[in-house]
Amino acid sequence: MYDLIVIGGGPAGLAAACAAWEGGLRSILIVERDKELGGILNQCIHNGFGLHHFKEELTGPEYAGRFVKLLGETGVEVRLDTMVLDVTERRQVHMVGKSTGYRVEEARSIVLAMGCRERTRGAIAIPGSRPAGVFTAGAAQRYVNMEGWMPGKRVVILGSGDIGLIMARRMTLEGAKVLACVEVMPYSGGLNRNIVQCLHDYDIPLYLSHTVTDIRGKDRVEQVVVSEVDVNRNPVPGRSMIFDCDTLLLSVGLIPENELTRQAGIEIDRRTNGAVVYENMETSLPGVFACGNVCHVHDLVDFVTAESQRAGAAAARYVLNGPDGLAAPDGRCLEVRNGDGVTYTVPQHIRTGRVEKLCELFFRVNRVCKDSEILVASGEEQIARFRREHLAPGEMEHITLPRALLDKAPGNITVSIREVSK
Repeated sequence: MYDLIVIGGGPAGLAAACAAWEGGLRSILIVERDKELGGILNQCIHNGFGLHHFKEELTGPEYAGRFVKLLGETGVEVRLDTMVLDVTERRQVHMVGKSTGYRVEEARSIVLAMGCRERTRGAIAIPGSRPAGVFTAGAAQRYVNMEGWMPGKRVVILGSGDIGLIMARRMTLEGAKVLACVEVMPYSGGLNRNIVQCLHDYDIPLYLSHTVTDIRGKDRVEQVVVSEVDVNRNPVPGRSMIFDCDTLLLSVGLIPENELTRQAGIEIDRRTNGAVVYENMETSLPGVFACGNVCHVHDLVDFVTAESQRAGAAAARYVLNGPDGLAAPDGRCLEVRNGDGVTYTVPQHIRTGRVEKLCELFFRVNRVCKDSEILVASGEEQIARFRREHLAPGEMEHITLPRALLDKAPGNITVSIREVSK
């Protein structure tokens, strides 16, 4: 039996395993379905990673390499090219690998770090014919950066998520002509720095409140029709453009990989599509933790790392100190709710007795706000307020609440946004 099994060898799994080792666990297994550690970072050859955690700018492979090196200094066992098939409520992990065959391993604790996947054309039901040349942005990124294949020469990108924005620049640098980036919402879904560095710097137009309404082509994409949409996201008659292209890249959102989570009977939050977690990233199943993009989709890998280190350290404490149930020592467990302007909050529950000094709350807003206040209320009482000059759905926000403040909270907590008029 292992002290800890980490499912996923990407940035979340690596950080969690290293933190658990530092926390005193000596029997740790990482299970990764790919042939090498690093996860999605291996295909993200652009820079911009590590500014928060390492205090320097790194590429994705460089960031992953730092943690792979740290892992190499531990005794953590790694199984590559191995797929986890099931996680049971008794913390049994069913897996199959090329070198090991079918195995069932037991663990005293588990960290779920499976990451996320992209939404496909089928998920958003774009009408039209079904020719070759339609890719998710992440698939195109892997083809270009790892396999050495160019998806096409004349490209339209649907969606303004960060991967789509980065691929607009990458395809341009590889000699393709990116005709447009099209976004159905009236605001971009990516970081502002990526809009500037990947679109503005390369004169790539961004059409907000537009979407692809038809894909044309027999064997290969020949044209896409882009239409303006109204406030209800319905196409406006007579407001369409036709782009002659051979490739359509989709950057229309990410979905946490939670099939294993559901099979284990763990409670899922419909807002995040990830597990409901407590302040230490423990799920509703004692001894099982979730972190990174499998819990909620992050913008920055640095935040994934910090969250995953918290999960790994908590798993170590769970094993070494013994399970003490889901209730906090003082019995208090606060529910964290999203109020006006907020889409979701993580964690969803805070056991105040288990917060040492500070508790971080992560959330996303559902609209673009300029000069605003983040309001934290408990019942009818406002217990904290934070000022922000700019808030956007494409950028995850976080605040820190002191333990003393949580101890005084009369009831459950609600996080909301209020715009401040100047």
